[in-house]
Amino acid sequence: MTGIPDLQGIGSIMNTGSPILRANKFGYISHFSERRGKLIMLTNKEFGMKRILITAIVFFACAATATAQQDPQFTQWFNDKQSFNPAANGLQPGNCITGFFRNQWTGFDSQPQTFMLNYTGQINGFGGIGLTFYNDQLGQESNTIFRASGAYHLPAAGPGKLSLGLGLGYYGKELGNDWLPPDGVESIGSDAAINSDVRNDNGFDLNLGVYYWKPGEYYFGISATHLTQSDLDQLSIQLKSHFYTMGGYNFNQIATNLDLRTNLLVKSDFNKWALDVNANVLYSNFLYGGVSYRPGDAIAPMVGVEYCMDNSTDLKEAKNCFRFGYSYDVTTSEISNFSSGSHEIFLGYCWYVINKPLKNIHSNPRFLGK
Repeated sequence: MTGIPDLQGIGSIMNTGSPILRANKFGYISHFSERRGKLIMLTNKEFGMKRILITAIVFFACAATATAQQDPQFTQWFNDKQSFNPAANGLQPGNCITGFFRNQWTGFDSQPQTFMLNYTGQINGFGGIGLTFYNDQLGQESNTIFRASGAYHLPAAGPGKLSLGLGLGYYGKELGNDWLPPDGVESIGSDAAINSDVRNDNGFDLNLGVYYWKPGEYYFGISATHLTQSDLDQLSIQLKSHFYTMGGYNFNQIATNLDLRTNLLVKSDFNKWALDVNANVLYSNFLYGGVSYRPGDAIAPMVGVEYCMDNSTDLKEAKNCFRFGYSYDVTTSEISNFSSGSHEIFLGYCWYVINKPLKNIHSNPRFLGK
């Protein structure tokens, strides 16, 4: 089994032609050509053979466990199912806003920084709707996604519920021109194979998903992103479809005030695939701690808080819930020699107000107690 390293930029190089800036003293690599099926390394003539060899070894060590990862990598993905499975919209009453910030591979120059903001809301009698904004910065490469999605909840199918989802949106990519040769020689502008101006392009994005769940007990979902595989001609890049299978089961009350929650995610582009396993324990519906494991990539301990306030009255049922999570990825691949790990923060706020039906009380003075 081969894992995906925690740097989607490296995966993008392999199959989409995205550039990568030098990481410490590795060197710089322009792109991977699928049509020619070989790696094209742009190096200055002044680079020694030793430096070129080190660059190639480090890159291929990373690439051996990489794939064309154009979707964000989040350790706490189970708090963010809707961004890659539109059928996961509206799973609970009311509305939710969630935000993620991830600082990947601390210690690298121009390490990736990823930000994502989601909204999802339930529509009674229909299903749910959602909005997703995502931005990823990797050196001089910037990726932006804006997506609107919707889910239709079918009538109860057995003990659980079934949802079908559709997501439509925008995918944009920008490549800068601030190249940094590792030897410090400013001769890169003379290389015609490297762009000297800022370039960008965008395309239409399509996602589909199916989700089956029993609230508070288990879930299972299948989804696909980037089904249009848009061509970003200005950058000589084509988006690749990604496929996800996820599931989870809650072992409620394994001990007094303790719930064990498990989550599993498999992702693939039919070229490489990766596995993400998570288990966390929730204490008294308030504090949780756990760990995630991505074989060949990282082990990630995490802690978090979930707190709900009940503001219900005789006329309405109302609740406000706050969630916070932090995870730290301990890198287990060769990259651990150059990075101290990755930090990730998750914030969430959910609220709902449901008006209670009024009860009509009739009385008749002719009858006592009526």
